[in-house]
Amino acid sequence: MNINDLKRKAIILGLALAMGCGIGCGNNKEEKNETPPAEAEIVKKEWSLADGFIREAEDSSTDPVFGQESEGGLSNAESTLSVPTYIDKLGDDWFIVDCYHNQIIYNDNLETPLYEWKVLTKNVNLPHTMASDGTVYLLDDTENNRVLVFEKDEDSYKCTQLFNEIGQRPHYVVYDEDDKAFYVWSSTTGEMYIFRRDKDSSKMYLTEIRRVGGSTLKGNASETSDNTGDDSVLNGAYIRSFFIDGDDIYFVSGITAQGTASGIIKCNKYTMEIKEQISVPDELAGMAYMRYDAPYYYITVSTDVTGSQDAATMLRTDSLDKLMAKDYEVIYDTYFVGGGTPYNIFKVDDTYYLTEHRLPAHAIWSYRIDEKGNIEEVESIY
Repeated sequence: MNINDLKRKAIILGLALAMGCGIGCGNNKEEKNETPPAEAEIVKKEWSLADGFIREAEDSSTDPVFGQESEGGLSNAESTLSVPTYIDKLGDDWFIVDCYHNQIIYNDNLETPLYEWKVLTKNVNLPHTMASDGTVYLLDDTENNRVLVFEKDEDSYKCTQLFNEIGQRPHYVVYDEDDKAFYVWSSTTGEMYIFRRDKDSSKMYLTEIRRVGGSTLKGNASETSDNTGDDSVLNGAYIRSFFIDGDDIYFVSGITAQGTASGIIKCNKYTMEIKEQISVPDELAGMAYMRYDAPYYYITVSTDVTGSQDAATMLRTDSLDKLMAKDYEVIYDTYFVGGGTPYNIFKVDDTYYLTEHRLPAHAIWSYRIDEKGNIEEVESIY
């Protein structure tokens, strides 16, 4: 075992000890082919059917609701938002995930009153996010443990495919242009479900399940490095989201099954091998979101280590290593009134959008950041 192997083993062991043996110790019923993956085998090439897959999407007609009705184009019956968790512009339309109203709505602008928006679907249970590659639109149906696939049908959208039994509470979806894949995060099992489509078709396939610090399942076999187990070391922790930075992926801090902070976990995006664990204080334990916009990391916090939303805030720092020393700037109360729970942040062109809950009068904010890092033009849009 070389020095790099020893360092990796030390990181994994330290993380496991910090979290407690309850994480990553669950049983896995799948047969494993524990062949260590070689870094040289990670080739960035466009996926095709010949590369294999775990399973293909089911036709939406297999669902009793989608099989009987077409919801696309129905008018929104709500005049306000209840815990919005997502806002972004995909193609020509804006989409908002109205989580506690169990719906996703869309419109071609942000000026139209909410009750004039259209409903993408209400056949969901506490959805959180969605993403698109320009052809298909994937969204997490969190409490139903499934992923839905929509396609545009003239002026509306139609659910055409679905995947059942996707982890536990899939919570965050991103389309990664470099990998040409949708990343769907199972928020309580520490697993990343990778979905792809053949370039000449909209048919979707589940191609990989990558486990943080553990194995990667591809088709009927799995690949495991010699210093990790089968399960994710984050199995049992509640991790709300992730941030992709090139070939690295960061998982925000969550609360483990033992009631401790997981810290921010930095991994190789393709292998989920842990590169670094960044400790955070208990008041930042339950993070919701993180992004990097030079020169700062912007982080939203949902709860402290006890689960209390009284600790909810938004902060920024020029180094994640400063968090444990509490060397960061709290910006929530300064720019966004405060008192609520800031959640996810999305960027469209040069404008940022912050979703929040607990304050019905302030559900979504817009703002900009100038070249010096100053926050400006803050406005409550819903």
